Amino acid sequence: MTPRLRIQALAWSPDGQRPLLEGIDLDVGDGELLGLIGPNGSGKTSLLRCAYRFQRPSAGQVKLDGEALWQRPPRWSAQRVAVVLQEFPQDFGLRVHEVAAMGRTPHKGLFDGDDVEDRRLVDEALARVGLSDLAQQPFACLSGGEKQRALLARALVQQPQVLILDEPTNHLDPRYQLELLGQIKALGLATLASFHDLNLAAAFCDRLCVLDQGRLVAIGTPAEVLTAELLQQVFGLQALVDTHPLAGHPRITWIV
Repeated sequence: MTPRLRIQALAWSPDGQRPLLEGIDLDVGDGELLGLIGPNGSGKTSLLRCAYRFQRPSAGQVKLDGEALWQRPPRWSAQRVAVVLQEFPQDFGLRVHEVAAMGRTPHKGLFDGDDVEDRRLVDEALARVGLSDLAQQPFACLSGGEKQRALLARALVQQPQVLILDEPTNHLDPRYQLELLGQIKALGLATLASFHDLNLAAAFCDRLCVLDQGRLVAIGTPAEVLTAELLQQVFGLQALVDTHPLAGHPRITWIV
C-alpha cells in the first residue's frame, strides 16, 4: 500500500520543555483507517495537531504524497487535508448548509461566491450524513451528535485526500457511532483518527497505533495490537480479550 500520509521521526515539545512526542514513525495508506489509541495524555491529540499543521513539530517530518507538509503553504494543505475535531467551532449564526459550504473555502478565490457545483457538493454531503432535512436549521440549535455530523459534511465538501479525526464518535449515540464510522470507511480516504473506545477502534480500524507517554509502543492490526498484556502495560487495567462472535475482530471486556 502506497503511503498517502507519512510521519517520520516526529517529535514535539511545548516551548522547549520535556518532549510530549518523540520518535514517531507511521504511514497511512490510501483508503486505510489508522486508529490512534492510548491513555489520556499519551500524545494522541498532539500528534494529530502536528499532522494537520496546527503545531509545528520540533523535529521530524509530515509528508503528504511525498511533499513535506510544513514546507508548503497553508492553503495547499487545506485543499488536501480535512479535519474534524472534538470541539465545536463558533458558528456566527450560520445555518447547517452554510457550515458545510465552508469546506469549499480552500478551493475558492477571496471574492468567489458559491456556484452550482458547490451547492451540489453540499447537498450530497448533507445527504450522506443524514442532515438534509436540517440544512436550513441554525447550527447552534443542533444536538452534539448532529453538529458532529455537520462538521463531517464540511470535511466531505472539502474533497480532501486525507481525513484527520479527533475522537469522531465522542458526541454520538451508538447508532450514529456505527453509521458515522461506516461512512468514514466507505469514503476510501487515507484516515487518521484517535479513539477512546477500543471496541469501536477494533471494529473499524485497519491498523492501530498505541501511544504511551509520547512514544509509539505498538502498531499493527487490531488482533496484533489488542492483547491483554499490552492493555495491562499501557492502560494499567486487566482485560479479557476474545473474538467477537459475529464480526471476528477483537473484543475487549475490562475486568473491574
